[in-house]
Amino acid sequence: MNLSLTIKLSLKNIVGNRLRSGLTILGLVIGIASVILLVGIVNGATKSMNDQLSFLNTDVITVYTYDESFSFQYEDMNAIKRLDYITDATPYATVDASVGRGGVKASNASVYAAGEGCIDVMGYELQSGRRFSRIDINNGTKAAIVGSKIAEKLWKNSDPCGSEIKLNGDNYMVVGVLKSKGSSFGNDADNTVIIPFTSARYLGESTKITEIYVKAESDEVVDEATKSIQSYLSREKSLSSDSCEVSSGKQEQEAMAELNRMMALVLGGIASISLLVGGIGVMNVMLVSVTERTREIGIRKALGARRKDIMYQFLIESMVLSMLGGLIGIITGCLLGRIAAIIPDVYFSPSIGMILLSVGVSVTVGLVFGILPAYRAACLRPVEALRYE
Repeated sequence: MNLSLTIKLSLKNIVGNRLRSGLTILGLVIGIASVILLVGIVNGATKSMNDQLSFLNTDVITVYTYDESFSFQYEDMNAIKRLDYITDATPYATVDASVGRGGVKASNASVYAAGEGCIDVMGYELQSGRRFSRIDINNGTKAAIVGSKIAEKLWKNSDPCGSEIKLNGDNYMVVGVLKSKGSSFGNDADNTVIIPFTSARYLGESTKITEIYVKAESDEVVDEATKSIQSYLSREKSLSSDSCEVSSGKQEQEAMAELNRMMALVLGGIASISLLVGGIGVMNVMLVSVTERTREIGIRKALGARRKDIMYQFLIESMVLSMLGGLIGIITGCLLGRIAAIIPDVYFSPSIGMILLSVGVSVTVGLVFGILPAYRAACLRPVEALRYE
């Protein structure tokens, strides 16, 4: 029996048992669609996270003390700057203040108090104006550097440098405007106002330095710079890891990437169980098909069909079912992913590798789970098969 006739017989049997074939395919569709959907959502979330993490400065190290009785001094900034692998350091604090000008409010604006090196440490660039000077820090000058959104909202198309901005109703002179940087994890760098750390006292904020931002020489030496800071804090300030935290944007990126990898493995593993169940379903249906067609097999063998012809027929039938299930599953998974992406904060990014893997899995499922039924059919003796009722 030639291969084309074997394929025709397999397809004829599949079409002749539409309900059974459809239910068999359904198990594989659910499994493959689940894998593509879940892995695609994880990939989408990972890409979205990486886009947001790209705004983080991976060469910036955050130093924070939990000890309420302790605060850093400006001398510590200079000492940290002199450490190996470090270029600059600045105190940093969030200030609770409203932002406005002439009756116009800048909603959801963030106000920060920082040192003279904050522009370079935080990876900002100036669009116009100047940085804070040592005089601003020493004298607690009421100066402010504003983000591009603040400048556009409160000054429209004019340069705000030299104008005044109100923080909690108190006037601060705008000395600089930041270039647009975008947002990350809900923090909009363009909707920001920065003031000298020492002038935060006019807004009722404490001038205790509990948080420092440190800039390493490069991404490659962040780990060495972190160890250098930890050594300094332990040696000179007697601060242990329980009372002080030293972390970097690079560590946050690595931790997030590891979390995403774990999520992909877990969700992929869960969805793979559906594939296994679908494969077992294919095998069960093929075993039932062998039993139902025992007399047919006996007749074909009596007419000269060889063992391999019978085996090929059932293997092809099994693989066709699996490949159909795989194809429909891929289409279904991609469609469901696109629909899911309509939901806010849900991202879907189909993986070409996962789609190709799904095709391979479909073929493998048909081959592996079709071998037993095909072998069982091929081993039937013609006499016994013809007597089967």
